[in-house]
Amino acid sequence: MKRVLIAYFSLTGKTRAMAEYVAEGVRISGHDAEVRRIAEIGSEKDLEGYDGYIFGCPTYHRDMTDNMKTFLFLARNAGLAGRAGGAFGSHTHSGDAPGYIFDTMEHVFKMDMVSLGPFLLKEHIVDTDEGLRACQQYGRAVGEMLGT
Repeated sequence: MKRVLIAYFSLTGKTRAMAEYVAEGVRISGHDAEVRRIAEIGSEKDLEGYDGYIFGCPTYHRDMTDNMKTFLFLARNAGLAGRAGGAFGSHTHSGDAPGYIFDTMEHVFKMDMVSLGPFLLKEHIVDTDEGLRACQQYGRAVGEMLGT
């Protein structure tokens, strides 16, 4: 069984809910998933020991939050190249943050990103059956990248 870290920031609780649902999908694929707020991760050492990483942040003002940017600078030093990855987030309007995170993970960190691309949901969809299934499918896709 491989381990996946799902690290997120959430202000309204929607991205937190997405993180939990994505973790369910990872677990459905047969792997262990740990969900943590980015505020709980203080150094690159806290990112060691995982086979895959999924980072999530809502979009505010057509961008990711400042604390997610700080977290990504920390993660850059964690040696994540070649690891499985994904990015997700919730939004009300533009939904740009997951794409920015995904691109950073793929092009700066040189991670092996899920072929589905970045995953985003409008906030009003997150707590529906459709939102739950979509999040689980994304987590399952990252888990399947890890194999058995």
